[in-house]
Amino acid sequence: MIRLTIALLILTFGLSAAARAADEPRIIHAHGIAMHGTPKYAEGFPHFDYVNPNAPKGGSVRLATSGTYDSFNPFIPKGNPGVGSGMAIETLMVSSTDEAFTQYGLIAESITYPEDRSWITFRLRPEARWHDGKPITPDDVVFSFNILKEKGQPFYRFYYGSVTSAEITGERDVTFRFAAGENLELPLIVGQLSILPKHYWEGRDFSKTTLEPPLGSGPYRIANFEAGRYVEVERVADYWGKDLPVNRGQDNFDRMRYDYYRDPTVIREAIKAGDIDYYQESQAKAWAQDFDIEAVQKGWLVKEEVAHDRPAGMQAFVMNLRRTQFQDVRVREALAYAFDFEWTNKNLFFGQYTRAKSFFSNSELGSSGLPTGDELAILEPYRDQLPPEVFTKEYQPPVTNGSGQQRTGIRTALRLFKKAGYEVRDQVMINAATGQPLQFEMLLRAGGSGFRRIVLPMQQTLKRMGIAMSIREVDDAQYINRLRSHDYDMISSGWGQSDSPGNEQRGFWGSAAADQAGSRNLAGLKDPVVDALIEQLIAAPDREQLVLRTRALDRVLLAQHFIIPNWYLSKDRILYWNKFARPPLMQNEGTSFSWWWYDEAKASALNAATGKSSN
Repeated sequence: MIRLTIALLILTFGLSAAARAADEPRIIHAHGIAMHGTPKYAEGFPHFDYVNPNAPKGGSVRLATSGTYDSFNPFIPKGNPGVGSGMAIETLMVSSTDEAFTQYGLIAESITYPEDRSWITFRLRPEARWHDGKPITPDDVVFSFNILKEKGQPFYRFYYGSVTSAEITGERDVTFRFAAGENLELPLIVGQLSILPKHYWEGRDFSKTTLEPPLGSGPYRIANFEAGRYVEVERVADYWGKDLPVNRGQDNFDRMRYDYYRDPTVIREAIKAGDIDYYQESQAKAWAQDFDIEAVQKGWLVKEEVAHDRPAGMQAFVMNLRRTQFQDVRVREALAYAFDFEWTNKNLFFGQYTRAKSFFSNSELGSSGLPTGDELAILEPYRDQLPPEVFTKEYQPPVTNGSGQQRTGIRTALRLFKKAGYEVRDQVMINAATGQPLQFEMLLRAGGSGFRRIVLPMQQTLKRMGIAMSIREVDDAQYINRLRSHDYDMISSGWGQSDSPGNEQRGFWGSAAADQAGSRNLAGLKDPVVDALIEQLIAAPDREQLVLRTRALDRVLLAQHFIIPNWYLSKDRILYWNKFARPPLMQNEGTSFSWWWYDEAKASALNAATGKSSN
């Protein structure tokens, strides 16, 4: 009897243990992780397909940027960080360019995580070293996570808001644990964490700006600089990760010098003179008119358009919903009729641009038509909280015939203003209830951006409607401070997007970010439906649902009318002196200068043709 009882207990215990084991998620040990599906590159892959693994190392390159800088700490909400500030800083993992969102080990040698992705453990590479020769440890990783959330940009608090802890779980292991809920992206975004040296920062105030180049571990480090004038970085000869598969064929130049210029106009003259080697042009007028010179005609200076399918995000004139004059959605919708994109594109942009109609332009993530099927099902629970137009009207920004005569648009705008309680008195748009005139300031960054000429016609159209829009241009320091404190009425700005949107959307549109200084919620949007849709997007179980949920979010954002959409370009406009080589172009990403290399033969031919020395 006793033996039978013991046997029954053993059987019962065994069945219970088996049941528990069946309920526990499968544990995965891997070299990489994809947001959805499996990584393209198998364990032991030699290099990414889009690079030349045999690209020679050497040569130097001269680059340019505009403005100024006063710090080498890019992680805090203070100062204006210099170019190259983060080049010495590495992450646990890195993304491949030819996948929507997949990461492979950099500082991390391998990863372990359960199938439900409720936690992840990174095993660090034993050879990973700081530039001072000390090893990168799990203690550095935990320190980095805590200091960035505590003292870093507000972005970190929102991006890593669902990461509950980081703890050392082995000699080379660090484990991150996540809040309950579906958030498949968390293991990947933790892999993006910038890893900082604890032993370096312990004796320094991380919250302050600094012109001491911080210690890092990456392929480059700052070699020389003069505050506000230039930054020169050098390739680290004994860089610990130079032979990793994720690094082969990249970071090929020995030295890169970034010169600071007053504005892009001066930069254009510098590249034509041969003082700059590579430049990406952002102004349509300059691209069309400024480079008809001998060097381009003879092929010494290459002028090239490189097509790509990268998501363009949204560039726009952004209204600050924290301001009283923009509280009514009808006012916001009406203001969009003041911008004549068709005339601007024809007369100022030489027809080069496409109008943005989505916060996820130039990608499958953007909404179009009316919501149907599964996308409609996502929006249906919120029907009573959303404007009817989300379900009945495809979003389209105002369209004109390009003649500059906006009578139809102005009439439509005036009807919207009337519905919002405004009327024109003595040629001034007045709030009938308060007697206050409708007026606001457009804040622009000074120095050759070219936006003044774009907003001046808009200013005149608004004046015809009785609305005073002043234009104020301020220097970099003032602009950055006002942007961080959200001290503006309207700005020209926008939001870049990736192929796999996720937790960063909380910082772009989430209610919690609206009142956080320095956040990317530029409009100050607070909407419970938007908050709910963001969480659904983050919890998307597969690529198909991610696309559908992103489109649904896009529709609701567009219906808020807090932007006047600008434009985008599905190509890069690049200029470079013909002394470089590169791998074949990629359809989705075009090219990246980090994959290029210095070509001695081309450089010698260029020197012979021009009679100038080219390093």
